[in-house]
Amino acid sequence: MRAILSVSDKTGLAEFARGLNELGIEIFSTGGTKSALQGAGVPVHSVGELTNFPEILDGRVKTLHPAVHGGILAKRNVPSHLAELSERGIATIDLVAVNLYPFVQTVSREGVTLDEALENIDIGGPTMIRAAAKNFPYVLVVVDPADYQPVLEKLRSGEIATEQRKKLAQKAFHHVALYDTMIAQYLGLEL
Repeated sequence: MRAILSVSDKTGLAEFARGLNELGIEIFSTGGTKSALQGAGVPVHSVGELTNFPEILDGRVKTLHPAVHGGILAKRNVPSHLAELSERGIATIDLVAVNLYPFVQTVSREGVTLDEALENIDIGGPTMIRAAAKNFPYVLVVVDPADYQPVLEKLRSGEIATEQRKKLAQKAFHHVALYDTMIAQYLGLEL
């Protein structure tokens, strides 16, 4: 199994990643999350190792790549999907744990500029969340640190039932919808 962890809220991250590692799950990460995991002594690979492409535009583009999204979106029960991944040297990604840039916290600060606000609009995170949630029968999506321990417990017991996967996907879509709503409201105030 492979997981991508990319979180702004680092609550419980190291423990979750350690648990995944103990289960033999290979972890890939970006920027600050990767640094936090390395600092906690958790084995982690750069997302660049999946994509064979470096982060560009000051980190604005990291995960927007077919090696990431193909690995997330491939339907495991469709032989042609798996064959295409194999042909292109792409491995499946089975777990995505992402929470988004702190947009609300940023725009709540006194004197925040429009440029600061715009830099705190996450693009890759919502895209990975949506992709994983769309493919929830095959990919676990975790957006809330409160779900780390229950997910680990289910993984340790062998498998997570479809109903639980569906609840995590619902929570993920809700997370992204609220995030986008807050951005839209902020931009409406600014215009």
